[in-house]
Amino acid sequence: MRMLLRWYPSNDAVDISYLRQIPGVVGIAGELVKPVGSIWPLDEIMELKTYVEKHNLTFEVVESVKVHEDIKLGNKQTRDKYIQNYIQTIRNLGKAGITVNCYDFMPIFDWFRTSTDYLLEDGSEAMAYDEEKIKKIDPLSDVIAMSDWEVIYSKTELEYLFKAYRSITVDDMWDNFYYFLQRIIPAAEDSGIKMALHPDDPSWSIFGLPRIITTEPNVDKALELYNSPYNSLTLCTGSLGCNETNDVVSMIRKYGTQDRIAFAHIRNVRNLGGGSFVESAHYSESGSLDIVRIIEAYLDTQPNVYVRPDHGRRIWGEEGAAGYGLYDRALGAMYMIGIEETLVKTNKD
Repeated sequence: MRMLLRWYPSNDAVDISYLRQIPGVVGIAGELVKPVGSIWPLDEIMELKTYVEKHNLTFEVVESVKVHEDIKLGNKQTRDKYIQNYIQTIRNLGKAGITVNCYDFMPIFDWFRTSTDYLLEDGSEAMAYDEEKIKKIDPLSDVIAMSDWEVIYSKTELEYLFKAYRSITVDDMWDNFYYFLQRIIPAAEDSGIKMALHPDDPSWSIFGLPRIITTEPNVDKALELYNSPYNSLTLCTGSLGCNETNDVVSMIRKYGTQDRIAFAHIRNVRNLGGGSFVESAHYSESGSLDIVRIIEAYLDTQPNVYVRPDHGRRIWGEEGAAGYGLYDRALGAMYMIGIEETLVKTNKD
């Protein structure tokens, strides 16, 4: 496995020089901070790549070029313009030597949680999702800083988007996703960029919005819409694993055998029942997922996959962005690397 850490070039509290000090970490999953729908200029991509490589790290995975809402909504007046911008960005990324673009097709929201400071038994803090709290939240009026959407959209824009999505069904979302793939994947193939679709997080509908990348049958459908290795997955164990109908180990073996996983996000979650969950330490005993079996499935099917520890607790007094501090993600990376080394050497013996 090729171990990465996500790193934000402009506002990450983690010094990039610290990442190389984690044994086994070889690179970053990075991004440019640009307005959604705009083109990422080649010179800026190269500037970031040069900076990362000066720290003896690779920059081959982007996370992420966001899909404009007009594409998801199927706005016939504007979507082609934004798709053309996306295609140009893909071409620029290919010229810079990027090979994977992790992206999602979630309406309005990226990941969503009801708490970023849930207190665990050991005194650490983690992100959590409480289904009962969700039922009482008004996303247009309540103050909740759980996802990127509050930074990207103003209140007026949010009101417009929620109104627009009232007329969009799940079938419409599939149609709009199909339209996007038919235009993007040929450009991705030409540019050598694997489009790595991230599942919805959490993997069910929230606030009545039509979410489609939620379960194994839906992932099957997404991959079948354009049968190409460049139409691939970012398989996130936390996003899929919080939905107890998903068997993430089985899904890794299935899609790994098909060579359809371009990027792996590995984190553990403890399912609390009723759709509620809390993010835990990566250690298998801390949550509901068996990380050893997850790593084993990758080694058996796609041993060279890009992978990163996804989200981390706040531990040891560290401050910074929820989920993206250094300490617990470093522990997660080392835990996974230790599992990998043990499994590889055991199999050789």
